[in-house]
Amino acid sequence: MAKQLLIDATMGRRTPIAPWVPYAGVNCAYLIREKADAYFKDPGLMAKGVAAAARTYHADGIPLLFDLSVEAESVGCAVEYWEDNVPSVRSHPCDKLPPEAAGLALPEKTSGRWPVIFEAARIVRPQLDDMDCAMLGLMTGPLTLASHLAGVRIFTAVKRDPDFAHAVIRFAGEIGARAAAFYAEMGCDIIAIVDPVASQIRPETFREFVTPNCRDAVRTIHEAGLASSFFICGDCTKVAEEVCRVGTHAFAVDEQMNLNFIRDIALKHGKGFGGNLKLTLALSLGLISPREDALISLAAGGTQGYTFAPG
Repeated sequence: MAKQLLIDATMGRRTPIAPWVPYAGVNCAYLIREKADAYFKDPGLMAKGVAAAARTYHADGIPLLFDLSVEAESVGCAVEYWEDNVPSVRSHPCDKLPPEAAGLALPEKTSGRWPVIFEAARIVRPQLDDMDCAMLGLMTGPLTLASHLAGVRIFTAVKRDPDFAHAVIRFAGEIGARAAAFYAEMGCDIIAIVDPVASQIRPETFREFVTPNCRDAVRTIHEAGLASSFFICGDCTKVAEEVCRVGTHAFAVDEQMNLNFIRDIALKHGKGFGGNLKLTLALSLGLISPREDALISLAAGGTQGYTFAPG
């Protein structure tokens, strides 16, 4: 376990070996034999699960939680809880009205589950420090959060109703900056903007709607003296260059991407990069050997800004 090793890799620096981060979200609840719906509402359980994951997987860094409904719930979206999965967003207050007209306001530390997360961080941070393990804060990116606020309408609105789309995604970016400030206050070492659906849009749409609405969050993270990253899912080939221009120190991809391609783009832009252990084919289904998959990823990633992690 080596927190500084992970921070250095995230900053794009060369490291003696590649650090390791398991994105153990709801799996943390499984490790301590708790149901997810109780886990995500209880700071004691959350802290216990995060510490158990860090210990079990010998992690160099671990997310405080991996739940992209937190910000949405804290501004008024209805959320449904599940015993075996992360919560899901069930209502979209901006499906017909922009945020201001819908009466939405930016979250406070007392909104939604933020008090639970603050308390979980307070409990688990000293334990992670003792393990020399970094604590990661994962905040929902602007396009993904906008899809929670407005539903699927946001994906057509970027072309058909750009004023509406700008209003919703701008508000999502403001929420993200507030979330980044919360995670910095909690003592996170690295804060990542997690925008999985940003791979579904064109590069010019990414430049117009995603990049500018990450700036406040990135500025907040960097002014706090912390390392930053941008997580994206799916086939992000067409927007990979745009991801490098968001302003974060690093980015991470999922198993659909070729790690050689991602490595070359990251090195070109001086970014750290993460992935690409196959979560589905190797870890979940066992269709390929997890050991061999890990060795391939480590060989491709190298030791210049690379973080070994599930894709």
